[in-house]
Amino acid sequence: MPLKFEPPLLNSANPWATSKADLQALYDCPYTGALTTRTSLTDGFGHNDTIHQYCFFHDQEHEPKHNSVHGHLPSSAKSISSLNTLGYSPLSTELYLDVISDIILQSNRSLPKPVIFSVTGTPEDIVRHYHSIRFVHRKLWLETSAKPKFLMEINLSCPNIAGKPPPAYSRTALVEYLFALNRSWPVGQTGEVMVGIKTPPYTYQTQFDEIIAALLESGQHAIDNMCPISFITATNTLGNCLVLSEPALPPNTPTAIPAINSSSGTGIGGLAGSALHPLALGNVATLRRMLDAHKELKHIEIIGVGGVSDTAGYKRMRGVGASAVGVGTALGVEGTSIFEKIWKGLEENLAEDLEEDSEEEY
Repeated sequence: MPLKFEPPLLNSANPWATSKADLQALYDCPYTGALTTRTSLTDGFGHNDTIHQYCFFHDQEHEPKHNSVHGHLPSSAKSISSLNTLGYSPLSTELYLDVISDIILQSNRSLPKPVIFSVTGTPEDIVRHYHSIRFVHRKLWLETSAKPKFLMEINLSCPNIAGKPPPAYSRTALVEYLFALNRSWPVGQTGEVMVGIKTPPYTYQTQFDEIIAALLESGQHAIDNMCPISFITATNTLGNCLVLSEPALPPNTPTAIPAINSSSGTGIGGLAGSALHPLALGNVATLRRMLDAHKELKHIEIIGVGGVSDTAGYKRMRGVGASAVGVGTALGVEGTSIFEKIWKGLEENLAEDLEEDSEEEY
């Protein structure tokens, strides 16, 4: 069952998709074809403002321009890279289901906008997430005039959780989650909730080999021998990165003050935005090529995420195989106007191409 987002443009799971106001703005935006909630847990995440932070920075200057937990950078700012030490949403999956249900029921849209619920936890937690999402999905279909399209993204890739390496780096861990899908519900049936996984940025071929092997192995235990995953969101942030402010210590001191805090006090966190863009493109291109090499995996679509902040970035993502494109850091920098900027740019490009074709024919 294809994603079919119209337009194929949406937000990634990020801090600017946390509150009801955030999600309402994304839902109301005419230039998003779907929206994604911030990654949630069964009982919410223990957010701590002194630890869980983010900053934007200029790639060349390496100078933090904003250090906060909430809010957007003024639209005049040119910084489109970010570093964060954030965890997951302080809101639970159940609360997001309530929020999204309210938004859909109060909307005047004849066809509700698709919603991706980004979730995480143990394999058992994921099963509970799915059944909760599916229950609300079916309830809306059966008891109201709304016919929503719900999807579940299993975030297996956050680099900022101490003592818990991202499961998507491990074939064994991936298989454990995928087997839970096969055992627990009829994924992929018509009208059911589509399921995908969010991957970290892979940096060498063996990591790609491991995820493909895990996906193939999961299909061997499915009734139709097909992998239960419908989409992959690639990629999450790149961990173990650091942005430093201007030195604020006495001269000749060989260290500088971290721009943001972290649980370890080092300020090391996940990199996103334009600095990540080339790596994200490489991940999408490699995953698309490797998925297409196996008939059991060709149905899996990719939502390309990483450093898209303009029309050119969107076109690059689509060009390397993304069925839809997600925006994260640029949403924090510019707000929902980023989606209009990207889509208007595509329309202008199309108009220019038609004009050139007309002149050539003449």
